[in-house]
Amino acid sequence: MEPSPPNSTNDRTMAKADKKKYSTAPTSAKQVAAEKHLSSVFKFNTDLGQHILKNPLVAQGIVDKANIRPSDIVLEVGPGTGNLTVRILEQARKVVAVEMDPRMAAELTKRVHGTPGEKKLEILLGDFMKTDLPYFDICISNTPYQISSPLVFKLINQPQPPRVSILMFQREFALRLLARPGDSLYCRLSANVQMWANVTHIMKVGRNNFRPPPQVESSVVRIEIKQPRPQVDFNEWDGLLRIVFVRKNRTISAGFKSTTVLQILEKNYKTWLAMTNQPVDNSASLLDVVKDKIQTVLRETELSDKRAGKCDQNDFLKLLYAFHQVGIHFS
Repeated sequence: MEPSPPNSTNDRTMAKADKKKYSTAPTSAKQVAAEKHLSSVFKFNTDLGQHILKNPLVAQGIVDKANIRPSDIVLEVGPGTGNLTVRILEQARKVVAVEMDPRMAAELTKRVHGTPGEKKLEILLGDFMKTDLPYFDICISNTPYQISSPLVFKLINQPQPPRVSILMFQREFALRLLARPGDSLYCRLSANVQMWANVTHIMKVGRNNFRPPPQVESSVVRIEIKQPRPQVDFNEWDGLLRIVFVRKNRTISAGFKSTTVLQILEKNYKTWLAMTNQPVDNSASLLDVVKDKIQTVLRETELSDKRAGKCDQNDFLKLLYAFHQVGIHFS
C-alpha cells in the first residue's frame, strides 16, 4: 500500500451540519489576534493539503460526531493549527496528533501551552504513512487530499483498528466511498472499503469554511471497521479487485486477458503447486493451464460477461472462492 447512491436526489438529502446543535465559546480578542498572526506568518502549503478548517461550528460538529468517551485515546491526522485538536482535548483522555509540517507542530504546541490539554497532547512529527502508530480508540482527520486512500487502508489494516473514524475528504472521494454497484462513482475503492467497513455520510462542508479555500467542496464521513473482520485475506481480495476494475465498464473476462495479469497468475499458480506439494516444473509454461482454469471459473460462476461496476460484494466473494478452489491466487 476506494450509503446511499451518490445521485443528485440522495446528494441533496444527505445530512447537513445542524448549527443549532453546536456550541462554541465566543471569539475572544486573543483568538482574533491569533488568527491574524497565522495569516501573516504562514504561507499554507496546499501541495501538502494544508487547508485549515476555520469554522468553529463545523469543527465542533465533527468532534461531537465521534462520541468521544473520557477514557478514549484519539488519533488526529494533520492537526494543523489545532482547531479540531483543542476541542478533542476537552473530551478525550489523550490525543496523539501526527503532523508533517514542523511549523504547524510548533504552532499547535504553543497553542496548548499552559492549558489543561497540554499534558494530554502528544505530537508525532513526520509522514503519517511512514509513522508507526500507537494504540488509539478513535481517528479524526481533516485529511490531506493526497493521502486520502492510503489513510483509509492504513486504518483498516491496523492490528487493533479504531472503534470509529470521523474523516473529512474531498467531496468526490467521499462519494466514492459511499457509492453502490451501478452508481457512476462506484469503483475499486468503493468495493474494497465496503468489504471491511461500514461508511456513512455525516455532513457537507463548503470550501469557504477553510483557509485558504480549496478548489472543491468537502464531506465528512464516519467509517466503522467491521468486527469481527470478514474471513478473507486482504491481499487476495484487493488483488482480484485490481484486475476486474481495471476497466469497470468492460466485462470481467476482459480483465483476465492481459498478458501481465496472466503471467502473475501463472507465477502464483506455480507457487501454490509447490506449497501444496504437487509436482511443478518451474521452467515449463503453465499459461494455457491457467487460462483454462480462468475460463472455467468465469463460466461456472456466470460472471464472465458481467461488468465490475455492476457487481456487488457477494459476486466478488463468489468469484474469489471459485478461483481459490482451482488454485488461482492473487497475491
